[in-house]
Amino acid sequence: MIGRREFITFLGGAAAWPVAARAQRPPVRMPRIGIIDDEPVWDSFRQGLRDFGYIENQNIAIEYRSAEGKVDRLAQAARELVSIPVDVIVVTGSPATHAVRQATSTIPIVAIGVGDPLRAGFAVSLARPGGNMTGLSSLSPDLIGKRLEILRECIPAVARVAFLWNPDNDSNLAFLDDLIVAVPALGLELTSAPIRNADEFEGTFAAVLQRRPSAALVTGDPLLRRHQNRIIDFVAKNRLPAMYQEKEWVAAGGLLSYGPSLPDLFRRGVSYVHRILEGAKPADLPIEQPTRFELVINLKTAKALGLTVPPNLLAAADEVIE
Repeated sequence: MIGRREFITFLGGAAAWPVAARAQRPPVRMPRIGIIDDEPVWDSFRQGLRDFGYIENQNIAIEYRSAEGKVDRLAQAARELVSIPVDVIVVTGSPATHAVRQATSTIPIVAIGVGDPLRAGFAVSLARPGGNMTGLSSLSPDLIGKRLEILRECIPAVARVAFLWNPDNDSNLAFLDDLIVAVPALGLELTSAPIRNADEFEGTFAAVLQRRPSAALVTGDPLLRRHQNRIIDFVAKNRLPAMYQEKEWVAAGGLLSYGPSLPDLFRRGVSYVHRILEGAKPADLPIEQPTRFELVINLKTAKALGLTVPPNLLAAADEVIE
């Protein structure tokens, strides 16, 4: 027969079991996202996280690594994120995507704003990318030809177009291939202006001036984006009209842009991260291509260049900066 003292002791011990069990449970691990080369456009990604209910340092952690847009440092940044390890790595541009794919074949990768993931070798198809990468492309089949048509409509006398691009960017190489086909069909001549790193800008600028182009086409490569003001100052100083991929260049003083909204791509990239954290496999998540494009024109810049933008082009613009 159990006495009162033993009974109370027995009950007290029994009541302590679930408390002890709870105390021994490991803490819930906070998901970790890896990002290379944080820049202002990533603010849209962070806003997208908040829209999905993710609060940095509360229910999600972000590991930042910087390569300063340098190809030789991208590989080290990617390896550091893999060694942590993070649960998903989010990158923008082909050079960073290539570096991360070299560093891991298992950690999911979400690539935002990659030009042509198929020709860059990042995916076997848009519908089913395969491997550990998915994301959002910034190009569509007819986009390059459309940019050239808009440029010629704005500047009817255009004859030679300088193409500022990064040869280390696989998507820029695909961009160049399309230009080589599209430019002669429109009766234009193409001048290649490659820039691989920050030390090559001045030499490339000098070479461009020697060819005396009547307009320029600038890619959205992350290296060029980091030196946005430098490029805009160069074309303004030399009265060279330029077409850009992203409206942020026009807001900073560029002439005109035609392309998808970069902030929108970064916000939409969060949906991929969310699905992956919920258990989806990147190989099964289709890569999105943009379906809506923005035409943005800076009238102040046009005036400084002595250009009169045709009324029909102004009417077609999504935004006119005055």
